[in-house]
Amino acid sequence: MSAPTGVAPTPLGLRLALGAVGVALGLYGAWLLWSRAEPAQVLDALLWAASGVVLHDAVLAPLVLVLVVVGARVVPRPFRAPATVGLVLLGSLTLLAVPVLGRFGERADNPTLLDRDYTAGWVAVAGLVLLGVVVAGLLRRRAQHAAGPVAPDPPGPSDRPGPAGR
Repeated sequence: MSAPTGVAPTPLGLRLALGAVGVALGLYGAWLLWSRAEPAQVLDALLWAASGVVLHDAVLAPLVLVLVVVGARVVPRPFRAPATVGLVLLGSLTLLAVPVLGRFGERADNPTLLDRDYTAGWVAVAGLVLLGVVVAGLLRRRAQHAAGPVAPDPPGPSDRPGPAGR
């Protein structure tokens, strides 16, 4: 048997290599945008990218945090993990479906562009996700009930005596 001739890459080395590839591809994309687009199009692209960051940080992230805090207090323990999965699935699907749900790009001269009732499809998928959350929660509840009593949740900040709990 012969000894290995190469040295296995370290996780840090892999991260640096992937980061370098990502930066190179980003720079190439920026060069393509700058060299092939009009200045107004470059400005529009920059505004579009910046508005995505602002909408995420100012609207989407706080909304998800509020849903998590409320869900942790309202949703029963066996349903928490399935509800989290359902939130991620439905949130991602909804973000991806915004262009067709809003019918952006619809044109009267080409009715085949958006030729379906995408809202009905989204409602059907949302119903299936909700059904999956309920079934998974019920199965988890049954499994926990069969396993015996579960320790209660630790007290939260509002359950402790003192100035914060009043």
